[in-house]
Amino acid sequence: MCGIAGFAIRGRNVDLTVALEEMALAIAHRGPDDDGFFETGSGDWRIGLAHRRLSIIDLSTGHQPLGNETGSMQIVFNGEIYNFEDLREELLAKGHCFATRSDTETIVHAYEEWGESCVERFRGMFAFALWDGERQRLFLARDRFGKKPLYLHQQGDTLLFASEVKSILAFPGVQAEVDTEALWDYFAYRYVPAPATLFRGIRKLMPGSWAIWERGVLREHRYYFPPDREPLVSPQVSTDPVGDFHAKLDEAVRIRMNADVPFGAFLSGGLDSSSIVALMSQHTVQPVKTFSVGFYETAYSELKYARVVAEQFKTEHHELVVSQAHLIEHLPRLVRFRDAPVAEPSDIPIYLLAIEARGSVKMVLSGEGADEILGGYPKHVYERYVRPYQRLSGLIRGGVIEPLVTALPYRFRRAKTAMTNLALGNFQERMPHWFGALSMSERKKLLTFTLASGTSGGEQFDTPFSNSDLRRILYFDQTSWLPDNLLERGDSMTMAASLEARMPFLDHELVSMASALPDRFRVRGHDTKWILRQAARRFLPANIIDRPKVGFRVPVNEWFRGELRDYLHDHLLGPDSRTRAYYRRDALTKVLAEHMQGRHNQEKLLWCLLNLEIWKREYGLA
Repeated sequence: MCGIAGFAIRGRNVDLTVALEEMALAIAHRGPDDDGFFETGSGDWRIGLAHRRLSIIDLSTGHQPLGNETGSMQIVFNGEIYNFEDLREELLAKGHCFATRSDTETIVHAYEEWGESCVERFRGMFAFALWDGERQRLFLARDRFGKKPLYLHQQGDTLLFASEVKSILAFPGVQAEVDTEALWDYFAYRYVPAPATLFRGIRKLMPGSWAIWERGVLREHRYYFPPDREPLVSPQVSTDPVGDFHAKLDEAVRIRMNADVPFGAFLSGGLDSSSIVALMSQHTVQPVKTFSVGFYETAYSELKYARVVAEQFKTEHHELVVSQAHLIEHLPRLVRFRDAPVAEPSDIPIYLLAIEARGSVKMVLSGEGADEILGGYPKHVYERYVRPYQRLSGLIRGGVIEPLVTALPYRFRRAKTAMTNLALGNFQERMPHWFGALSMSERKKLLTFTLASGTSGGEQFDTPFSNSDLRRILYFDQTSWLPDNLLERGDSMTMAASLEARMPFLDHELVSMASALPDRFRVRGHDTKWILRQAARRFLPANIIDRPKVGFRVPVNEWFRGELRDYLHDHLLGPDSRTRAYYRRDALTKVLAEHMQGRHNQEKLLWCLLNLEIWKREYGLA
């Protein structure tokens, strides 16, 4: 796990050594163990590669940039290739020679052998840049689900790339400016959907994509789409689908335990992370190191459930309790680490937990991705009711059902959320709205500007209407919510602590297996993640498997009504606010009043607005 950066720029004799070093320094937290640089001239062009290393595998000979036997190829790589040993054996049989035992060198020889299609052979998470001196081209690639980030900036004859936006901003002449179209989408999603970022001119290489730069021209290709994109035509159901799923998940966990440094696991006490810890314990004689975070507000804290799992599997358990004071202390710093508004309040406890874990390990496994692959959210159950609900008469819906549900107290928040979304007829609006974003009408009421364009009609909706409701919504989750929010959050918050995180549920072979099953194996009635629950009965206690989903919720709704009230008001309405011109003052005042008086929980919207303000302040944006 590392950080990479570099450039391709016209001007062979231009000295960019200092600029390359500054790009690497900006992401030093991603790789505190080592750094490395490569520069070369290519006709009228100059190529530069920079690397910051967090040593996990091959501690002694894994220095980067790393080349082939002749040095004609050089690579900088961020991530892990879990099947690199199998690929290494195959490549050795084909006559390739290896100087190290690192997975990085396997990528170089795989590219020599198979060209750009080499990425389709990798089982892992990755973002890399490879300079092919013989062909005079730069090859960039990103893993299937976008677990590892790669940002691009093209202007004139300059191409910049990096693991984080801040590295690109460190290059001379690159200015931080707000992308207004991306800002519109931020309010529609609570994050910015790919390929855009909030910074004008800086974008993401799409997940599951590679790009080739040759003499000033960049072309991109998408080599992978999640299989839920297409309808299930021929279901593949074995005689023991639960057993097969169990075995494949176990394999995904086992291969991610390959490391030359101490490692552990994040443990929330929920089904996903508990399953990971249970399976890890079967592949090591040493106690698994587990790390859990909770809150002083016991209604939000799952520490007691994490302890149940830790005790059952005799882990070396560590706990951390977070308060609202941590939010004020760390939020501006985390906005800088993420180069974007912190989309979820849970980013803060994840960062603090990563700091705690980094005291004893350099890598952790986590349960990220299970909900998006197996159908773990309430929306995966309720989406099936959209069409029947909308067939009801407007009088029944608007005159009876919706007023009754709206009047329910906060403890019925899931019913209130479901009702609001069932009433939205537009699929593209409804998908992000399930996660608390603003519909078009809500944006028009709140915002002082309107844009008809933006990225909100992108590939996350590129699935036929004939597909099942579940597969359509999972495809959105896998191509938008997951890579542009959860995985981006997971990468930035753990790497801010110089900690690597691995996600077994996002093993693409496991994903393919789940997608090849009929929908009832993922969501059955009101039971979410059905096949995982059945498999987990073989190794987890029933009180972990059957308890209601809580989710990683942070008590910001109470905090905003308490000690953070003045902090929130100052940022949104105070004289130093840089975003208040975006909002109609009466509409914003109403939102604040509804939340403070407990009439409606507006925590997600208020969190979204607060973080946008902090982002503008941190980057000096007017």
